Amino acid sequence: MNPLKEVSYKADILVVDDTPANLRLLSKMMTEYGYNVRQAINGKMALTAVQAVKPDLILLDINMPDMNGYEVCEKLKSNEETASIPVIFLSALDDALDKVKAFQVGGADYVTKPFQLEEILVRIQNQLTIQNLQNQLLHQNHQLKTALNELQVTQAQLVQHEKMVSLMQLVAGIAHEINNPISFISGNIEPAHQYIQDLIKLIKLYQDEYPQPSQAIEDMTEEIDLDFLISDVHQIIASMKNGVNRICTIILALRIFSRLDESDIKLVNLHEGINSTLLLLEHRLKLPHHQGEIKIIKNYDELPKITCYASQLNQVFLNLLNNAIDAIEAKLAQGKMESNNPTIWVTTEFPDENSVAIRIKDNGIGISSDVKSRLFDPFFTTKAVGKGSGLGLMTSYQIVVEKHRGKLNFNSVFGEGAEFIVEIPINQGKIS
Repeated sequence: MNPLKEVSYKADILVVDDTPANLRLLSKMMTEYGYNVRQAINGKMALTAVQAVKPDLILLDINMPDMNGYEVCEKLKSNEETASIPVIFLSALDDALDKVKAFQVGGADYVTKPFQLEEILVRIQNQLTIQNLQNQLLHQNHQLKTALNELQVTQAQLVQHEKMVSLMQLVAGIAHEINNPISFISGNIEPAHQYIQDLIKLIKLYQDEYPQPSQAIEDMTEEIDLDFLISDVHQIIASMKNGVNRICTIILALRIFSRLDESDIKLVNLHEGINSTLLLLEHRLKLPHHQGEIKIIKNYDELPKITCYASQLNQVFLNLLNNAIDAIEAKLAQGKMESNNPTIWVTTEFPDENSVAIRIKDNGIGISSDVKSRLFDPFFTTKAVGKGSGLGLMTSYQIVVEKHRGKLNFNSVFGEGAEFIVEIPINQGKIS
């Protein structure tokens, strides 16, 4: 019987036996059937041969001087690189305990001497088939894991993209809708102020020309407290002007943040984007329960304008600043920070002629070592349910690294704070 006529793939087999006659016989037989065969006459030579070139299968004698087959197999299985190599033991020992020990140390099969050549070939073929199927399974598992990771990233991108598109449209829509009425108010507040001034002058002129008014006029003057009204109306108009100017500033910040009315990539001033983001987050800088306010310390270098996707970089600033505020709030909640101490430092640098750097540092709770490696994974978050989707940092990483060919790194000491560093090339290529 010839169980193996031809081997399509020349499997590499290492034969380990201290009997030269057995080595020659096995080598000749397997070479005739298309296998690549190497020989070793003891355990040490076998381990050296395995380290040089990893074989597909090992035929291993048990009774050898200095190092027996069990010890050789144990060393192979203790090494991650060689643990998967199937080992078929060859031995004259036919006791059940010997066979049990062979399987306990990691053997895949056991053949007793004297052996039949056809049996050896069939067992070799079976182990190689099993090994091949296991490799295929591992490969398929790797492909499935890769596909799952890609699916998670794609899903995260779609979720974040839709969320940010909706947010940007909402921001731009609100800015546009508010802009018209506030422009009307802003354009009319000064004439209204002038009209009121003229009416006050007229009232004073009446008082001068008619120092003895009728009783009805005197009663109305006392009822409305005319003197107080005249002095207070100026403060009211001034407050209205300040309010209108504040709204106009916020509208400008919204327009800079969304940038929906501008081309996708263009030359921009990064400081405008950072300042607009800080303005939109101003409400979050006031800490709850009257714990004070988070200080913002800006250290701006003189940066050149850079070509970038401005609205997307503004998303990065928004995510990083939001996280910094969350970290400070978490530290305050644990009672580990003085209420007058919470601070965020925003630093811009011009490290070389080809790139700019933005550093956002806080003295919040920091990042624990066990989550640092997963920080940019999709849907990973350390926040409580409802406090974050786990997409902010992943999206920021994609925007900076993949979209802008930049770098996003961080430094953190748990309990002391964190610093995120965004590095962006000055020129992203041709502006579309």
